[in-house]
Amino acid sequence: MPDTKKDIINQLRKDILLWEGFKPPEAGNGNIMGLGTIEAAFPNGVFPTGAIHEMVCPTPEQSAATGGFMAGLLSTLMQQGGICLWIGTARKLFPPALMAFDVEPDRVIFIDVKREKDVLWATEEALKCVGLAAVVAELREISFAQSRRLQLAVENSRVTGFILRNDPRKLGSTTCVARWQVMHLPSELEEDLPGVGFPRWQVQLLKVRNGNPGNWQLEWADGHFVTITEKSSVNEMQQLKAG
Repeated sequence: MPDTKKDIINQLRKDILLWEGFKPPEAGNGNIMGLGTIEAAFPNGVFPTGAIHEMVCPTPEQSAATGGFMAGLLSTLMQQGGICLWIGTARKLFPPALMAFDVEPDRVIFIDVKREKDVLWATEEALKCVGLAAVVAELREISFAQSRRLQLAVENSRVTGFILRNDPRKLGSTTCVARWQVMHLPSELEEDLPGVGFPRWQVQLLKVRNGNPGNWQLEWADGHFVTITEKSSVNEMQQLKAG
């Protein structure tokens, strides 16, 4: 019996999402990146791997916050093996700090070049390497055509790419699957203990292809992301039980 027009359209939509990096969730594995409610903003409720993500960092403070948030993402992407290439012209990341996010620094290879066009070339070539877990590129600007070349590279390799746009002059259209902006939040001490609390961020999903932009507050605690509103609810329930 031939498929109806509605069935054909639904199948085409599924195929297009798959080609764009939005894979349907496996049974019992809908929160693969540990981002909780954020993942529901993506089609099929799954963080798109094998695609290019754009991270907007207009200030040094936001660049630092974005680096921490991305380290948490890399922690999950690198669990199945593979290494990460981090490419840029003015590296400021302190590699040993990656251990705070369960990322082994010796599994991240830093490539420092002098010109932005060399960053683009190295990034495109790296994204073609099937054995990599992720590629991070620090750039000021990226055009639609340049982002298209990077997207074509990952369509075969299925490597996940991140473009950190440091100090962008303007935000034009790109083929990136999502555009993020991350800002730091003050940490909160546990039970008035001295010291510094877990890192926290204001995470904005400014644009997402076929998804729903949004704004969330996250914390990195005990080796995974925690949505602050969810954490507050758990703490309130624990206090009620204790009372």
